[in-house]
Amino acid sequence: MVAIHSYSAITLLTVAAFVGGGVAQSSCEPSIPPRPSPTAYPYHPAKNHEVSPPRTKTCYVQAFGNGQDDSQTIFSALKACNNGGTVALLDAQYTIARPLDLTFLNAVDLVIAGEVSFTPDIAFWTANSLKYSYQTSALFWQIGGTDVNIYGGGTINGNGQVYWDALITNSSVVRPHLMGIMGLQGGTISNLNLKNPPNWFHFVANSSDVLFDSMKMTAISNDTHPAANSDGWDLYRSDSIVVQNSYIYNDDDCVSFKPNSTNIVVQHLVCVGSHGISVGSLGQYAGEVDIAENLYIYNISMTNATDGARIKILPGVAPGSNATGVGGGSGYVRNVTYNGMHDVNDAYAIELNQCYESSTTLCAKYPSSILIEDILFQDFTGTASTKYAPIVGTLVCSSTAVCQNIVAENINITTPTGVTAEWTCTNVDKSTLAINCV
Repeated sequence: MVAIHSYSAITLLTVAAFVGGGVAQSSCEPSIPPRPSPTAYPYHPAKNHEVSPPRTKTCYVQAFGNGQDDSQTIFSALKACNNGGTVALLDAQYTIARPLDLTFLNAVDLVIAGEVSFTPDIAFWTANSLKYSYQTSALFWQIGGTDVNIYGGGTINGNGQVYWDALITNSSVVRPHLMGIMGLQGGTISNLNLKNPPNWFHFVANSSDVLFDSMKMTAISNDTHPAANSDGWDLYRSDSIVVQNSYIYNDDDCVSFKPNSTNIVVQHLVCVGSHGISVGSLGQYAGEVDIAENLYIYNISMTNATDGARIKILPGVAPGSNATGVGGGSGYVRNVTYNGMHDVNDAYAIELNQCYESSTTLCAKYPSSILIEDILFQDFTGTASTKYAPIVGTLVCSSTAVCQNIVAENINITTPTGVTAEWTCTNVDKSTLAINCV
């Protein structure tokens, strides 16, 4: 939990056009929104969220305006007010035209009250974005360090339309994720509007004790080329993360637990158009061990989605295969609860799939070795779409040996026509599934 502290700076620093490291003082005091105090509720990881102390200095960043690059002044302000300060972006429009590595932050707040917009320059960002090896990720900026709070009611705009348009003729176009949270240990990101990411909204990696609260995220195309891969949150090698009280309109996973996501709570989300709250995909890379453990998902509204609750595992690969990124990894998914999901026009209310992105023939020959155990689907309501009717969900494992203690109870999903809902159940213990397996 982070306490609210009223604005009381010892000094007010204005970072104007950055020249040789100069910082000028100001005699006036702009109005800065108070830091929110989001608390994980009603569920939280075992680890308590740390409370940030009051900040004692403030840097106000003046925008150049007219689309000029504000990257250097934002960077310089965060350097100047690092270690106990607040950096305030209060002007209407800021432009970032260069990559920002902000992984040095410590005990600092970033207030975004206006709009921060990344330049829609595909050629520049292809060459200069920050690269990350996992799934060939690219970033406009990466935010990391210790005890960082980002808030303010403003907007972060990825100008994704140009990338979605380019994707139609170039499937390999580099599309940066909007928010790279890389190695952040302790902090909150709250009360922000995120719009039109070229790729994912959030890539959260190697981070812990981070709370996301009261976010509005929309990926909406203004032409016939749809948004692409606009995952809400992709969590990777991260622990003790809370995602809550937010609205997401996108075209891909609302939240995705990538490899080595542990002790995560996701609660009170409204997801529209997504691929569900997803574990995985896991097992993508041979020789790597993927873990997803202690995940609690509560009170989710899921509308016009491909799935509500989803677990997606890639199969094995042939021994000695040189193929990469197509399966063969090991590991486990353990202690995952989906409690309270309301489905509206979703293709599947639940999809558990150990044959993700592969043919059933190859899956049968090279089944997944990733263990899935102690999974609870509980208190689901709503109506499926017509896509697979009367099938409203599917639970398909490689074998009973790698799917254990899968439980479904109080599942009340109906078909749009009113006929009896049916479920596909393969290599799972049907005695623990209170659903109509066919």
